[in-house]
Amino acid sequence: MHELLSPAGDFASLRQAVINGCDAVYVGGIKFGARKYAPNFTNEELIKAIHYCHLYNVKIYVTVNTLIYDNELTEALKYIEFLYKNEVDAIIMQDIGLIKLVREMFPDLEIHASTQLHNHTKEGLELLKDLQVKRAVLARELTIDEINNLDVDIEKEVFIHGALCICYSGQCLFSSILLNRSGNRGSCAGFCRLPYDLYKNNELIKTTGKYLLSPKELNTSSSLNKILESNIASLKIEGRMKSPTYVGFVTRFYRRIIDNYYKYKKIIIDNEDIKKLMILYNRDFTEGYLFHKNNNSLMNIQSPNHQGLEIGQVIEVDKKKIKIKLLEELNQNDGIRFSENNNGGIVNFLYNDKGLLVKTAPKNSIIYLDNKYGITTKCKFLKTSDIKLTKEFEDLQDIKIPINIKVIAKVNCPLEIEMIKDNIVVKKSSSIIEEASNSPTLKEMIIKQTTKLGNTPFICNNIKVITDDNIFIPVKTLNELRREVTELLIDKLSSRPKVRRINSVLNKKLPFTKKNFSLNVLVVNEEQLKTILKVKDKVNRIYVTEETLYEKYKNLSNIYLKLPRVIKNKKNYQNSNLLVSELGGIKRYNSTNNIITDTYLNVANHAMIDYLLEHDVKTVTLSLELTNQDIKDIIDNYQTPPDLEIILYTRVELMIMKHCMLNHLVKEEKTCNLCKENNYYLKDRNNAMYPLIHNNCLTTILNSETTNRLDSLKTYMNMNISSYRLEFFNEDRETILKLVSECYSVLQETN
Repeated sequence: MHELLSPAGDFASLRQAVINGCDAVYVGGIKFGARKYAPNFTNEELIKAIHYCHLYNVKIYVTVNTLIYDNELTEALKYIEFLYKNEVDAIIMQDIGLIKLVREMFPDLEIHASTQLHNHTKEGLELLKDLQVKRAVLARELTIDEINNLDVDIEKEVFIHGALCICYSGQCLFSSILLNRSGNRGSCAGFCRLPYDLYKNNELIKTTGKYLLSPKELNTSSSLNKILESNIASLKIEGRMKSPTYVGFVTRFYRRIIDNYYKYKKIIIDNEDIKKLMILYNRDFTEGYLFHKNNNSLMNIQSPNHQGLEIGQVIEVDKKKIKIKLLEELNQNDGIRFSENNNGGIVNFLYNDKGLLVKTAPKNSIIYLDNKYGITTKCKFLKTSDIKLTKEFEDLQDIKIPINIKVIAKVNCPLEIEMIKDNIVVKKSSSIIEEASNSPTLKEMIIKQTTKLGNTPFICNNIKVITDDNIFIPVKTLNELRREVTELLIDKLSSRPKVRRINSVLNKKLPFTKKNFSLNVLVVNEEQLKTILKVKDKVNRIYVTEETLYEKYKNLSNIYLKLPRVIKNKKNYQNSNLLVSELGGIKRYNSTNNIITDTYLNVANHAMIDYLLEHDVKTVTLSLELTNQDIKDIIDNYQTPPDLEIILYTRVELMIMKHCMLNHLVKEEKTCNLCKENNYYLKDRNNAMYPLIHNNCLTTILNSETTNRLDSLKTYMNMNISSYRLEFFNEDRETILKLVSECYSVLQETN
């Protein structure tokens, strides 16, 4: 059976997920979650949530899926210990360093690898398997065929509904670099939902919309059979920032589809449910990359916002009133929007065709609204929220759990009540039962009082009463014992197997041999490489991005090939120098090659550094998101730091994505070579120009400006960091030589 996994940003959403049939729910605490702006759960609320889910046999997973900085490791481990002791079913995690520590400290705690870990290769999954990770949330960019070919014994989880990231998860630095709001830390500013112009060289390209990075909402319902027939274990709904009604309805929607498929072996979808989905939230729908959809079907470049459902047409308008022909029902307090100017709001006053105020207008009727929306012409009329649907879900009651009850009431024996749910049995005894002197307690009264379960989670499915004829039991005694046994059953159902062991993790300072300071460079073409070779005595390592360049110059021992951040075609390298940009490359290449890890592995703490060094990585490049203080916090863990590299100068890769916006320029279905012929840019609202780099049908967006941290070089040197990198993009020969000379001179002062 496949797990249906629902989101919950607060307890109301969690309750809706459970009532409407999820198998598991994922939530976040106040800290360390990738949805910082969701309501989230306090520790007290988490305890309540865990007990509530377990009562209904629903698993609960807690997100600790941000990068963890060194000064947060102790707090993060204490938080996970709290979750562990309170019997959470699994932790969803991004940070490999924290995973390493958690695995050492809590050897039997279930860990799920967040999609933020960029899980897209077999080798990456094997690495996680080695870390005893139980499940990996796969990259949204994988197709169903690619997933089925990931033959690693680890549970696979995929998103089936909700918002899509256009960038590979865990690989987006857009809001981090521009606004210091890290997506890897749960503070994404949503740069993908902003308008951009597309430029070819210096020429503006006309597009049908400006939201060139904004995907539609994922909706896989019509093809869910392919997922249910795959090796995928868990089907995940996105939406920890969505409303309780959204969570409840979408959970119910997919629960019905899954159950009907198991029963009838076909996908059954009610068209009315699709309409409700559209009203609740949609940016138009897409099946994403799972089913080989092309770029254009993925995107809604006209609007990044909720579209709603078209329910009518404006047929007349003046300054006071808007006349509308309805296609669907409209109610007072529904949310609406007009396509003319995207203005909308809540329906306060709804008039029928006679101009009378009404609460409801049926489909195919004529209605009037006050023109407070600035409407001037005929246009589409859309519903963006439905008060009846909201009320329906608000009124849902908690599920009643059917139980069996057994009562033994014999003279001169204790009163005993036993409650049974599946294979779980609880019972409790009261005082000795006496023989009745006047009116005996009838069996019917025992049944009535014992099955009085109104405010509890239970309902009596069957009751068996074994009793003598002439007994007396006070009603108070029956009620008190029933309540006590009910509480016992709640506790039993709410609990999980107790903690087995917690190991201590020593924070020892590791010694490393002090190294001389060295300067390394990355070049993107042969002209830049030849420039660097003229000053090769000043440079230790040279990274190249083109394999042809590497093959041509690899006889030089200091030439390294930078591997892609997204691996499509795996190549075998032996005795090579490699700059690895994703986790799978460590597993695949570390035993037979000289490995350095790149900044896009998001190394943010000493525990991940230690993990990489244990896996034969020679040099570890630190995350670009770290401040100088963050770096110092890492260094303080070592007597002498290992070989760490810091990028001083670069044009940061803000995004890498499978989507190519140049597809919007191709009229026919054919191979596109536009990217090989011209230089393309995105231009934002502030006139910043972001270069687009196309390689192997992947698109990388570079920052509009160069990041330059040369003024911090001496600070880093005082921390004993040994390696420094300059990355070149389109710099000319003079600029390259000047930067190398300046940096080398500072390093030589100490060497």
